[in-house]
Amino acid sequence: MDHSKLDRVVAEARQAREQRERDYRAQALKMYPWICGRCTREFTRANLHELTVHHRNHDHDYNPADGSNWELLCLYCHDNEHQRLLEAGNSAGPGKSASPASATGRPFSALADLLKKPPA
Repeated sequence: MDHSKLDRVVAEARQAREQRERDYRAQALKMYPWICGRCTREFTRANLHELTVHHRNHDHDYNPADGSNWELLCLYCHDNEHQRLLEAGNSAGPGKSASPASATGRPFSALADLLKKPPA
C-alpha cells in the first residue's frame, strides 16, 4: 500500500471540502444580513466567526447559487438545530426518513385487575 498516495488523496479531499465551505460561506455572508435566523442576534466583523451557515435540507453538498438551502445561524442555534434533528429520531441522514421507535411495553396492563380488588 502506498501511504504517501493515500495521504495525498486525503489531503486533497480535505482541501476541496474546505474550499467548498469557504465558497458557500462567503456567498451566504454577502447575501444575507449578519443576523442569526433563530435568535436574531446581530454580528459584526469582531464576532462573525460565531455565525455559521446551516443547510436547511442537511445536505452540505447542495449549495444552489441563490442560497435557498442556507440560513445563517449562530453557533448555539446551529447546534440546537442539529440536536433537535437527532432527538426527533431523524438520524438516518438527508433525504431519508427514520420512523421513531414505537413503545412495546404495557405499563398499565394489570391496572384493571388492581382496581377490581376490594379494599383491604
